[in-house]
Order: sequence, then C-alpha cells, then structure tokens
Amino acid sequence: MRYLRRSLFILFATFAIGIDSNAAGFSSSSSQAGEEVHFKPEQIISFAKKVERTMAAKGARVAILARMGRPVSELPEGMHFTHVAFAIYSEITTKDGRTLPGYSIYNLYQKDDHPEISALVQDYPVDFFAGVAQLEAGAIFPSPDLQRRLLEVIASPTYAALHDPHYSVIANPYTLGKQNCTEFVLDVVNSAIYQTGDINIIKANEKAYFVAQPVNVNPFKLMLGAMFSSEVSTSDQPSSPPVTATFEKLGEYLLKYDAGSSVLTILPD
Repeated sequence: MRYLRRSLFILFATFAIGIDSNAAGFSSSSSQAGEEVHFKPEQIISFAKKVERTMAAKGARVAILARMGRPVSELPEGMHFTHVAFAIYSEITTKDGRTLPGYSIYNLYQKDDHPEISALVQDYPVDFFAGVAQLEAGAIFPSPDLQRRLLEVIASPTYAALHDPHYSVIANPYTLGKQNCTEFVLDVVNSAIYQTGDINIIKANEKAYFVAQPVNVNPFKLMLGAMFSSEVSTSDQPSSPPVTATFEKLGEYLLKYDAGSSVLTILPD
C-alpha cells in the first residue's frame, strides 16, 4: 500500500501561508514517490542513526518520536512538529536475513488515495525521517513503568481498537469521530496510564487533564479548508477556536503526570 505524499491544500486554504504544490501532509508516509527531498540520503541515514543511538542511550524500550515534515514558518502558532509516532525497541530482520537490535516506528499514516482515511503502519527511523523539511526530532521518554504498560497495550488488540481511521489534521482530542496521529498516540498513552481500552473512559480523562493546543485560524479560512480539503474537518469541533493535540502539549502532559518522564530535542551533529 502506498501512502499520501501530495499537495496539502489545507495548509494554504486553512492557514493561508502559501505552500508550494508539492507540499506533504502532516501524517503521511515519507516514502511517497515524487516528494521533495531536502537532504541527501547519507544525511538522513546519519541523523536516523543518531536518533536511534540517543534513544538507546536513554534505555528506551518505548519512546514517542516526532519529526518536522514542514518548516516552522509554514505552521500555525504553537505547532513545531508535524508527525508523532511510537518508537519501539525490537529485533529487526535485515534484507540479508540478519537479526539486529533497533527501533521500529509505529505510525498512523494517511492513505495515498484517500487522505481523509488513515491506517496503522510500521516503518523504520530512516523511512520516518526521509521526507523531513528539517533534521530535528522531538523525543518523549515515558517513565519505565509507563513504557512497560505501553508495550502491553501496543502488543494487544487494544492498540488497533483505539484507531479511528477517519482522519482530520486538526482532530479534537476531546471528542470522537475524527483522529490524527498525535491524538492516537495520546489515546494509547492514556490506555496505558489508566489500564483500559474503553475509549469513553480515555476521553473523559483527556478532557479532565490534557490541555489541547488552540488552532488559531481565521474562521473563514478554516471554513475554506473544510470545504476544499478532505484532510480537514470541523465536525468534531464543538466550539471555537478548534483545538488539537500536539507533540509539545503531549510532552507537557507527561512531564506533569508521569513522574520520571523526560523530553528531548535531537539535532544533527
């Protein structure tokens, strides 16, 4: 299956910041043919290896990893990273049949031909960073106890059950009906924290304790985005301004409620 790497009209119509016609989506795969490549393969490989070494040095069995798919200048206020996923330490089989320790990335990606629909996909750090606009990563390291609980959830049917394939780039983390990659990660995190797969319990606790990021967008431009792009929807936004989950807000949430967690920015050498 191929995944979305195409023009994202939402960023022009909704945020009015003039992105070129080859702009990529927020939660799209980095392997789409024809995407704009900003860095040489050796730069991407070197950076991906540094991210893996950093996670390994932290002893992370599970980390929450974020990338910059678009330049900061093209993002709404309060948003820095565009895609968030889980990095899981595991045994990886190479093309030549060897088994090596490394990290697999557990993503929610938009589909190539239906960007309003998402799927759960695994890839690797080099794939994850292949189409980034800037070599910078955000990493959240949950406490060892929460990492253990996250592994249990991700290995269970609950992980897939928490996925809502109806995608919106500005999905409201407090409501049901739409979901983006960061909301999915938040739902899985809270499933692990509260040890439940009941989405109603998860949402009740998110409403009580998680502080979402307001999406400060002109209402008319937001309406245009909803009209012309299937990737944006306000159907799950009961009030204005709309709100969404971001990597930064997820980091603040875990630093406050998960003793022993930490947040790190990783830059190239």
